[in-house]
Amino acid sequence: MDILIATAIVAGIGLVCAVMLVLAAKFFAVEEDETEKQIRECLPGANCGACGYAGCDGYAKALAADKETKSLKANLCIPGGDAAAREISAILGVEFEDVVEQVAVIHCYGDCEHTAHKMDYVGIRTCEAVKTMYGGDGKCTYGCIGLGDCVKVCPQEAICIENGMAHIDTRKCIGCGLCAKACPRGIISIMDDVERVLVTCNNKDKGAVARQKCSNGCIGCKKCEKNCPTGAIKVVDNLATIDYSLCTKCELCAENCPVGCILVSDFNGIHNAKKD
Repeated sequence: MDILIATAIVAGIGLVCAVMLVLAAKFFAVEEDETEKQIRECLPGANCGACGYAGCDGYAKALAADKETKSLKANLCIPGGDAAAREISAILGVEFEDVVEQVAVIHCYGDCEHTAHKMDYVGIRTCEAVKTMYGGDGKCTYGCIGLGDCVKVCPQEAICIENGMAHIDTRKCIGCGLCAKACPRGIISIMDDVERVLVTCNNKDKGAVARQKCSNGCIGCKKCEKNCPTGAIKVVDNLATIDYSLCTKCELCAENCPVGCILVSDFNGIHNAKKD
């Protein structure tokens, strides 16, 4: 009898709690904005923050709240590309604007053939952890550490570690920028995928020192700068940097680089690759 009474009490408490939860869900429910829900379904769910908001939910909420004034652009989702922008524009009743597709690129080519390790690291196998140990286990303290912090956060599996460093398959890249945020070296950047020239070095040491650490290192000789007809490339802190707003893709910088650390390639991302 005691067992039956205890069981009945517990069941009764459970029933009362269930009723209370149902009533709370009914009376305290927040009405969902249908426009926000429709917009959210158009977004890819990468939650990368490339749009300037905390995630897809934040962007969808902001667009829905702005549906009267229509001052917020509907083409800020880089991973969603033109497809998402077109659907959102239709929902909001605004004119479609093309998305500037972007891709992630790595400013380093210090693989096992071009550089080496200065010590044997034993510890937590993350780039962030290794960086705290004398700037990393590689001779170059500016280059890719190669333990894949970027690989772990990529939603498209567009990054792999090969020959000691990260490589990005731009044909899979959606330009979310999560890898750039995860890289403790800051060697990954996001650029418009219409660009074709890339400096594959991040070393800011003087030329002789940089070359001792990596045979692909920029020596800051300024030959690229002197041969650029538009002034798009400058050597800053011993490292060549490109102002893409001025670049005409003439490729003279790459042709005149004595160490070959300026790469010319097709960096089309997943969105433009689909168009081809």
